[in-house]
Amino acid sequence: MKKFLACVLSALLLGAFAFADDEREEERVKDAGVVLKEILNIPDNIPQDLLDKAECLIILPSVKKGAFGVGGSYGRGVMICRGGEHYKGKWGAPALYALEGVSIGFQLGGQATDFVLLVMNPKGATSLLSSKVKLGADASAAAGPKGRTAEGATDVVMNAEILSYSRNKGLFAGLSLEGSTLRSDGSANEKLYEKRLTAREIIRQEKVGVPACAHELVSLLDSKSTENKSDPKSLE
Repeated sequence: MKKFLACVLSALLLGAFAFADDEREEERVKDAGVVLKEILNIPDNIPQDLLDKAECLIILPSVKKGAFGVGGSYGRGVMICRGGEHYKGKWGAPALYALEGVSIGFQLGGQATDFVLLVMNPKGATSLLSSKVKLGADASAAAGPKGRTAEGATDVVMNAEILSYSRNKGLFAGLSLEGSTLRSDGSANEKLYEKRLTAREIIRQEKVGVPACAHELVSLLDSKSTENKSDPKSLE
């Protein structure tokens, strides 16, 4: 009887831990939606013309319980892309991603930082969906310009595959993340979708629908950037 009760208790505990893991992944997606909404409501925010030309976004909200630690600095969030063969469709289901190797200097006194990255062409998206990417080496990256438009931005910014922004202590700015790496968070994706999937299967092959926890994020992007306004030739 004792052995039976022990087995039942163990099963209940494992189920509780599994549920907690699922909850944590769902919260990451919800937090990404909240962070993006707040940043897009800042007066001097991401230029609309750049947002409209982005094929994908990566949103990495601050995780206050050590996500940006001193020893192994990293952040966790989501990558979300427009659907369709040439990224011309509506925004689709997110894949969970991790940012690693963030400089301790970005923490500004231990405060966690929110990051939003714009993936500006299919080449950058393909790199991120294929393997671990080192920014500045495997994919060109630059600090993104702020304001209503990207008018006056340098050629470096306009030709970058990824433009990065940060928010720390209420300050919003373009911030270079060269030297950091981005990778798909495979175990987290498996917990969120309850099956083993690659980022490419989630984002490009659309093997899963948009989970409930991502509805706010997807609706926000569908309303803020309804169509891809990139040069059609760049999407071929």
